[in-house]
Amino acid sequence: MKINEIIRSYGTEYKEMTKRLLAAADPADDIPGKEAYIGIKPNLVTPTPASYGATTHPEIVAGIIEYLQERGFYNITIAEGSWVGDKTSDAFEYCGYNALASEYGVRITDTKKDSYTQVTVSGTELDVCSCVNDFDYLINVPVVKGHCQTRVTCALKNMKGLIPDHEKRRFHRMGLHKPIAYLNTCIRPDFIVADHICGDPDFEEGGNPLVRNCIMAAKDPVLVDAFACALLGVDPEAVPYIGLAQELGVGSADLSGLKLTTLEGDPAEDEVFRETPLDVSYAVDEVDSCSACYASLVPALTRLKEEGLLDRLVCRIGIGQGHQGKTGKLGVGKCTSGFEYNIKGCPPDEEDIYNGLKEYIESIGS
Repeated sequence: MKINEIIRSYGTEYKEMTKRLLAAADPADDIPGKEAYIGIKPNLVTPTPASYGATTHPEIVAGIIEYLQERGFYNITIAEGSWVGDKTSDAFEYCGYNALASEYGVRITDTKKDSYTQVTVSGTELDVCSCVNDFDYLINVPVVKGHCQTRVTCALKNMKGLIPDHEKRRFHRMGLHKPIAYLNTCIRPDFIVADHICGDPDFEEGGNPLVRNCIMAAKDPVLVDAFACALLGVDPEAVPYIGLAQELGVGSADLSGLKLTTLEGDPAEDEVFRETPLDVSYAVDEVDSCSACYASLVPALTRLKEEGLLDRLVCRIGIGQGHQGKTGKLGVGKCTSGFEYNIKGCPPDEEDIYNGLKEYIESIGS
């Protein structure tokens, strides 16, 4: 398989589709020996079922493992760290990965519990989980989905699961895009199997899945992310970390040279752009917020917008680490605990935010 290729398949037999896709791409030729230590990095951002639109379907990972084991590769670990505020152990169990590991005799690494080493990229120090240094071959298995802060998340951003929680928080203080691009210069997956089955086109935590029943294989994470933007109707230039990663030599975002092959099924639905979600960002004063916190706020605001309540707010809603130690009128999360009206939690859940904001809005209107 060449660096400018993406091979995709459509259907509903996800494990067998994955095996046929890998047989066509044949990454086994690039693995350095039968004893090679192979890491598989899914997206288990939250303990939610894959059908919800946030997490990698375990059938895809099962297909990858069967492909590898049928060719004599058995030294395999599934490595992941959920986002700040959720336990990876819960995601491993609820998303079916503990059962998967037991069935196939592979290991699981919770990167939240892993040690870390420090690397320097363009003068910026980054903490990276130690397991990354042990892998001889890394397979990235992201979900093609939207993100309430970066617009799109796929192969490049999925590497955030291989850094410790304190570094995830710092990435948000750094603005996400530059550190994501930097991270991908020191963690370079050898192969990508992208889950484009039913990713939520708006939110990283899922809830509004867009069914496409597609799985894709590639080698270039930048190319995959640029193509993911096209699938979600987003201009790649609106996702700065894609261009930054290209500038740093991680890969190419040039879709004009893409060799796209559809192995099986009908890609027609992917040509239909989805409806643009309601814009609620005007109501938010966001400064360096973590994904989990902001992702809970946006759907709560969308519900209030649809009910005609959001526009009754007389102040913007503070959220994010940049508000720590400061005061204000209305805030969400632990970082705005000094505000007059604060919805507690780290992160607070969507229902608490919705109920708290609705109560606040009704109180100022009475």
